[in-house]
Amino acid sequence: MATRTPVTPGHRASGRRRIHPAWVVAAVAFVALLGAAGFRAAPGVLMVPLQDEFGWSRATLSLAVGVNLVLFGLTAPFAAALMDRFGIRRVTASALLLIAAGSGLTVFVQASWQLVLLWGVMVGLGTGSMALVFAATVAQRWFVRRRGLVTGILTAGSATGQLVFLPVVAAVAQHSGWRVASLVISAAALLVVPLVILALRDYPADRGVTAYGADEPVARETPPVLEPDQVPATAGPGAARLALTALREASHVRTFWALVAGFAICGATTNGLIGTHFVPAAHDHGMPTTTAAGLLAVVGVFDIVGTIGSGWLTDRYDPRLLLGFYYFFRGIGLALLPLLLADAVHPSVVAFVVIYGLDWVATVPPTVALCREVFGRSGTVVFGWVFASHQIGAAVASIAAGITRDQTGTYTGAWLGAALLCVVAAVISVRVRTPATPAPDSVPDSAPHSTPVAS
Repeated sequence: MATRTPVTPGHRASGRRRIHPAWVVAAVAFVALLGAAGFRAAPGVLMVPLQDEFGWSRATLSLAVGVNLVLFGLTAPFAAALMDRFGIRRVTASALLLIAAGSGLTVFVQASWQLVLLWGVMVGLGTGSMALVFAATVAQRWFVRRRGLVTGILTAGSATGQLVFLPVVAAVAQHSGWRVASLVISAAALLVVPLVILALRDYPADRGVTAYGADEPVARETPPVLEPDQVPATAGPGAARLALTALREASHVRTFWALVAGFAICGATTNGLIGTHFVPAAHDHGMPTTTAAGLLAVVGVFDIVGTIGSGWLTDRYDPRLLLGFYYFFRGIGLALLPLLLADAVHPSVVAFVVIYGLDWVATVPPTVALCREVFGRSGTVVFGWVFASHQIGAAVASIAAGITRDQTGTYTGAWLGAALLCVVAAVISVRVRTPATPAPDSVPDSAPHSTPVAS
């Protein structure tokens, strides 16, 4: 085995204090998530141009998005295990290349099944190999203190990608066509690959340091088997086996199913409904596509604030109560949306966008915290399965909303149904059970937070 630089609690060079390498890794991870998020802006913006050119129904186009969301979710737990086996850097670089290929090849589609293959299968596998599981893995390996905050910042990377790309994709699609917009997304993913290869590292030990805020090195070995009601037993080598074993063991814990149900509703009311259908719904009311895309980008702006703020709150307050609060107010917003959409931007719809943005994926830091508290070191793999439910919920909502629009001519039924689901999620969340004793490696971030961003 190759000799590594001794791991020390502090990391100094020539007596000078410098930024802890964990923050460098977090910054690279943020940029990678931003690049991968380019495609997340595409379906809602490109749905109308594709419908105009090929005559495909909203339900058909929603099917491609639905396949993407399902694979996005089902890939996540295996991606977490793959990162454990092959390393964060290799998996992330491969995922970005897959996203770039899927988006770039879209310019050649002539049939709807080809769109399902590229948008659904290729991009779904690529985005599923990163996303929130990637953020949770980086936060757990590289941080002991500030985990909630870092999880919030990295989660906001996806929203920032939407912020950056959504108006760009909308403008390019309008002026140069949807094919050029697809190539822009492909190029964005490719540009991040060299940065990932050069700067991303798998463990603090690879840089000769401990995790941020840790007194001892973060273990590299496979997590041990702990109590069955706290931590799922992990399998030996093999990413698929590890992921499936984690699912089998977690399925015996009631908390797991509560988190799955709540996060499925979270996905249905964000990526599946608003993320996919807000722009087409606004277009149905006479609002220009670029204007609607701009509003959805504002969701991305405030999601950055909301998600980072949620990470900060998760370090200090009961994550179950936070989840209940987030879902309840999301439901109120969805119930009011049918009254707010019009052919122009009014203060009421701006207020909806701001509030919904603050709440968009604010659910992620408390959900990750609960997974870590209950399942310990296996929390990221278990969160992968919880995240899978998020995307399955999103897929169902995406397809159901498309069918609702085709059958009734409006999205009103979809908005109101989603509002009711949010109330259900709020009730489920506040009733989540947690163990009396936190699982190992689920160190809460409740200690003083005055630690400087330096080793």
